[in-house]
Amino acid sequence: MKKLLLLASWLPLMAVAQDKGMHFEHGTTWAEVKAKAKTENKYIFVDCYTTWCGPCKYMSANIFPQESVGNFMNAKYVNVKVQMDQTDKDGEDVKKWYADAKQIEKDYSIRAYPTFLIFAPNGEIVDRQIGGADADRFIERCAASLEPSKQYYPQLAKYQGGQKDTAFLRKLAYLAMEKYDNANANLVAKDYLSQQKDLYTPVNIEFVSRFTQSSKDPGFDMFLHHADKVNKVLGAGKAEAKVLAIAANEEVYPRLRTKDNTAPDWAGIEKDVKAKYPGIAEELMLKSKVQYYVFAKDANNAVTSIVAYMKKYGHKADPQALNEYAWTIFEKCNDAKCIEEALEWSKRSFKDNEIPAFMDTYANLLYKAGKKADALAWEEKAMNKAEGDEKKNYESTLEKMKKGEKYWD
Repeated sequence: MKKLLLLASWLPLMAVAQDKGMHFEHGTTWAEVKAKAKTENKYIFVDCYTTWCGPCKYMSANIFPQESVGNFMNAKYVNVKVQMDQTDKDGEDVKKWYADAKQIEKDYSIRAYPTFLIFAPNGEIVDRQIGGADADRFIERCAASLEPSKQYYPQLAKYQGGQKDTAFLRKLAYLAMEKYDNANANLVAKDYLSQQKDLYTPVNIEFVSRFTQSSKDPGFDMFLHHADKVNKVLGAGKAEAKVLAIAANEEVYPRLRTKDNTAPDWAGIEKDVKAKYPGIAEELMLKSKVQYYVFAKDANNAVTSIVAYMKKYGHKADPQALNEYAWTIFEKCNDAKCIEEALEWSKRSFKDNEIPAFMDTYANLLYKAGKKADALAWEEKAMNKAEGDEKKNYESTLEKMKKGEKYWD
């Protein structure tokens, strides 16, 4: 009885806590949501989420329930959640939205989650937001979505109505990309570039870089044949890195996924790449083999490919790549010379920024190389810079090092 009385006493408090956050419409239809918004003269906030989306779950559990968020959103918006995927566990509330969810996905090109759609009280789409945010940033974004000058779709309507001045086009192209409206972003970007007499100004090179994603894009030729001009603006090696990434996506990666899971035809791929991109063929093939064998968990070939790539092109590896290659060597290679080479890569990875994870890799390699004292010192440095679960992991590794344990295969 005491337990029941205690539970009863908590219920009002629980209700108050739940009321502090955002109120979402339940047991209603899309038509009814729009009718309510029109009657109350409120905007509509639509949370387009999926059951598997981590950031969606984070927003629902940690941001939407906050009092400050609820105070703002409930006053300005009619809020509704729309599940975009379908599962066997869906209840009737979700199922009744299946058709509307499909139509929303089609009409507004939902490609990333969470996507938040904003509709005016009259039911017209005015804005969209992509991705989660902390409470303050979320409120700031939703406040901006109420201002016509900051809404995406009215700007798009101006473009579709004929506004084509260069400053407007450049701003709209970036905005469309930010909103994950790739189709319109590319259309606007093409219109902008068609008006430019000189594509090699700093402003235009930055713009072209953002909108060059394939060999068919107008800017690809600039990066392939005029790398010196591009690199003066973007930095050394940036043009070559862009070409390398696009060539890999188009010429190599599609041929690595064989139907019968047989080994890729490396000779055939290399022949075709050399014919099309002779200047980058060797680097592209070496780097592709590294990525393939690491993904395939083929330890011997992964190590061989990493060593070959680093011997010829190691000077181009960024800190993230240096750390990944060094960690693979730690896990997969027991050769002393190989480990010594990886130590040099690893040390370079945090030369300018002491990232705890990179320092941990260095400490592990030192330990595997038999340099226990140095390993302990670096692992302790990594641990002291880390936080949360990462810090606990390094504490555990430090203890294993102190005990002299072997914790790799």
